[in-house]
Amino acid sequence: MNYRHAFHAGNFADVFKHVFLVRALCYLRRKDAPFRFIDTHAGIGFYDLAGDAAQRTGEWRDGVAQLDNPLDAAAQTLIAPYCAVLDDVRRRHGPTVYPGSPLIARELLRPQDRGILVELHPADGALLTERFNAVPNLKVLRLDGWTALHGLIPPKERRGLVLIDPPYEARDEFDRLLIELARAVAKWPTGVFLAWYPVKDRHEVDHVALRFGEAVPRPAMRLELMVESPDYPTRLNGCGLFVVNPPWTFQDEAEIILPALADRLARSGYGAYRCERLRETPNG
Repeated sequence: MNYRHAFHAGNFADVFKHVFLVRALCYLRRKDAPFRFIDTHAGIGFYDLAGDAAQRTGEWRDGVAQLDNPLDAAAQTLIAPYCAVLDDVRRRHGPTVYPGSPLIARELLRPQDRGILVELHPADGALLTERFNAVPNLKVLRLDGWTALHGLIPPKERRGLVLIDPPYEARDEFDRLLIELARAVAKWPTGVFLAWYPVKDRHEVDHVALRFGEAVPRPAMRLELMVESPDYPTRLNGCGLFVVNPPWTFQDEAEIILPALADRLARSGYGAYRCERLRETPNG
């Protein structure tokens, strides 16, 4: 409840997470049938990079600012929808605004789709409500993200995407991720789930990944971006996504996007990535 994303908006982790969020939403948009988007830890929706919090850390300078020049042609084509969202948001809200996942959803959900934005932090939840509750196909819930998720699935739409992006303030956050995600997937086995995580302790993350394939009995992937050597534990030197029921295009796209981002966003000359399958087919 103490975490405030305004200090970190637009950093390398946001770029990584949002590029793949946009890819997943674009995949769901390929069919006319409606889908549901659920954001379990939504924050305040968008951030001013010229504001005091963002200026104090300047993390966006090593993140979204590094995309001012295009990547190689293949990667740039794949991140073009993300860049288009950035351009649209800057035109509508101002040149220093960076969109969080709620504003990305607002840009990409169609009239027939529906989004649920969940935020527990009192001040952030109030601001999120002020900004988004009047949008016809978006609803804000001020609840614990996991509690809300289990009450919202399965949705009446048969297709959909859940973004899980907790603050990882509690020591047992990874354990809770595994437990709660396994429970959620059991309730909605066909939903697409994107679960973000920080990389501070390589051994801890590798152990979680091994357990993940056993705990979640559905096709799953692990995507990771490292922008600094893992020899510096406790620092955020990388981040990743566990992807459950990945779109069939995801692995091929990730193999193009990730090396380009690792090269562009590397700090101190170190950039690396991982793209691997944790489970190929569902149990049973």
